[in-house]
Amino acid sequence: MTDKILVVMILITPLTFAQTDPGPRPGPPNGGRPLPGLSPAEMAYFNEGLTRFTEIDSVTGTQPGATGTGLGPRFNLNSCAGCHTYPAVGGSSPAVNPQIAMATNYGATNTVPAFITQNGPVRVVRFVRNPDGSPDGGVHDLFTITGRSDAAGCQIAQPDFATAVAQNNAGFRIPVPLFGIGLMEAITDSAILANKSANAQAKASLGIQGVENRSANDGTITRFGWKAQNKSLTIFGGEAYNVEQGVTNELFPTERDETPSCGFNQLPEDRTDYTASSLLQGISDVTGFAAFMRLLAPPIPAPPGNPSVGNGQQAFTQVGCALCHTPVLNTGDAFEAALRNQQVHLFSDLLLHHMGTGLADGISQGNASGDEFRTAPLWGLGQRIFFLHDGRTSNLLQAIEDHASQNSEANAVVSGFNALPAATKQDIVNFLRSL
Repeated sequence: MTDKILVVMILITPLTFAQTDPGPRPGPPNGGRPLPGLSPAEMAYFNEGLTRFTEIDSVTGTQPGATGTGLGPRFNLNSCAGCHTYPAVGGSSPAVNPQIAMATNYGATNTVPAFITQNGPVRVVRFVRNPDGSPDGGVHDLFTITGRSDAAGCQIAQPDFATAVAQNNAGFRIPVPLFGIGLMEAITDSAILANKSANAQAKASLGIQGVENRSANDGTITRFGWKAQNKSLTIFGGEAYNVEQGVTNELFPTERDETPSCGFNQLPEDRTDYTASSLLQGISDVTGFAAFMRLLAPPIPAPPGNPSVGNGQQAFTQVGCALCHTPVLNTGDAFEAALRNQQVHLFSDLLLHHMGTGLADGISQGNASGDEFRTAPLWGLGQRIFFLHDGRTSNLLQAIEDHASQNSEANAVVSGFNALPAATKQDIVNFLRSL
C-alpha cells in the first residue's frame, strides 16, 4: 500500500492519544463577515463579490439554478463556495464533500476517484511527474463535462488517477481558508523579512530556517497557496477560476483542454462587461472574487478567560511553535482604511520551511522545493475540520505529530511538545481550538 493510500486511510483509522482534540468549536461561525469600517462603496463591492463567489457555473448557462457560464472542459467543482464553505462562505472544506455529487451532476458520466470520500475533504490533485519522468506539479482536474446535458458531443476522459496513486505520483491539496486574507496581502515584505531575522538564536538552536518564496517577475514576496506560490488575490482568484472550474478569464484566457468538440463559449468566458448598466455590474467575476476576499474579516477567536487556553498559549510559545507560527505581523499603508496599519493575528511567518519526508509531496513551485510548505496560518483553526496540506487528518494531535519526520525543521519543536506533561499538551490543543 502506498503512502498516498495511507493519506486517505488515516481519516478512517486515526491514532489514539492520551490527550483529546475536542473537535471544531461549536457556536456561530468564526468567519464570513466583512471587515469592520468599510465604506458604502467597499460594502457594495464586498456584497457583489460574495454573489459572484457563491454563483454556480454550468457550461453554457442553461442548467437550472446555475447562472454562471464556462464550466470545464475539466474541473474540480462548479462554485468557489463549494470548496470554501466551512464554517461559513470563505472557509475551507465542509464535513460532507460536494465533489461526490459533482461527478454525475447534470448528466455527467465521471467516476469518483478512491481518494475522494463522502466524509473526507475537498481535494485537488497534482501529478508529481510527467510520463517521461520530467517534473509536472500541475493540477489534474477530477472531472470532465463529458455526458452533461449542456456539453453534447464532448468526449474526453478523466486522468488515470488509480495509476498515479499506485506509482506515488499524486499529491493532494485541500482549500485554504480565506478569512482575513486581505490583511495577509497587505503585510509588507519588510515586516516578513524583519520577522524572519528575529529570534535568530532560538530558531537556529531548534533547526528552524525558513525562506521566502518570491515572484520570478518583480522579485517581491509571494504568500498565497500551500507553497506561497501566488503573489496577489487577483492572481490567486483568476488562477483558481481557470484551474478549479475551467472558467477562462482575463488573467487566464486560454482553455486548459482545447479539444474542439468541448469548446462551447467565446473566450475568455469571464470578462469585463463594457455594456453593463453600472460599473459594479460590469466587473468580471475575478475582480469580484478579489474584492470579496480582500475585504473579508479575519476569524474571531473564542472569548478570553479560559485558564487552560491561557496556559496553552504560553506553552505554545515556550516550546517553539510561535517561531514559525508567528502570532502577529503588521500591514503597511494600504489603500483601504480597514487594511491600513493593522495588526494581523494570523500565527504564520508566511515563509517556506522544510517539513521532511513525511509531508513532502515532491512538487516544486517557485522557490519552494518538494518538501517545503508555507507556514499555515492558524487563525480560525478552532472551527476547521481537516488539517495539513492534503487533509490527511481531522485530529490536531495527529497534525502536530505529522510535522516531525526526516529532515523536518519542526523535529525539535515536536520533540519538545512530546516531552511536555499531558496536561500542558492538552492546554496547547485547547488554545489552538480557541483560535
